[in-house]
Amino acid sequence: MNNSVGNSARLIGAGLRALLVLTVICGVIYPLAVTGVAQALFNDKANGSEVEANGKVVGSELIGQRYDLPLKKGQETAEPDLKWFQPRPSNGLGENSVNTQYKLILSGATNLSGDNKDLIQQVKDAQAAVIKDNSTPGHPIKPSDVPAEAVTSSGSGLDPHISPEYADLQVHRIAAKNHLKAEQVQKLVDEHTDGRILGFVGEPRVNVLQLNIALKELTEKG
Repeated sequence: MNNSVGNSARLIGAGLRALLVLTVICGVIYPLAVTGVAQALFNDKANGSEVEANGKVVGSELIGQRYDLPLKKGQETAEPDLKWFQPRPSNGLGENSVNTQYKLILSGATNLSGDNKDLIQQVKDAQAAVIKDNSTPGHPIKPSDVPAEAVTSSGSGLDPHISPEYADLQVHRIAAKNHLKAEQVQKLVDEHTDGRILGFVGEPRVNVLQLNIALKELTEKG
């Protein structure tokens, strides 16, 4: 009986010591080491690829954001602020439908099939809006000019990039709204267009946040 109690006590003690050692190693030392290495070698990425403007963090290179006008009375969806380059649509999943106590904006794809009537109508409406918003005197936009990402949301709903084609399409509108020359705005787009990774991976892309920061700097100079 005494041997059994003694063995049990030794096993419990060994288990507690192992728990303590593993807690210190896995719960303290390892996280601190990983955090230290990340901060030392990959500081920007470890902190979320933050983007600063005028000394303030204004977003992340990895997360898209909207550029909309303030909601007017009675409006459910804000209108885009056409002084800025617009990103991909990001209606995604809409408001939180799981816990209605909190009004959260969720991101994601619509999960509608390609032949879904609602999705087809959404794309048509988005295309019509892009044509209307971006057509300027002497520079009408045709339906064939509108790229796919201008009328469809990404899988996450938070894509920070648009194609150079969509950025180019917005140049004359941006110039007119901000009293700039189209050549000035086009130069901004060209300067902020990233090519394929390693020359062959992915597609050329433009980070909308970075582009709008540069646009703001240009308008403030003028």
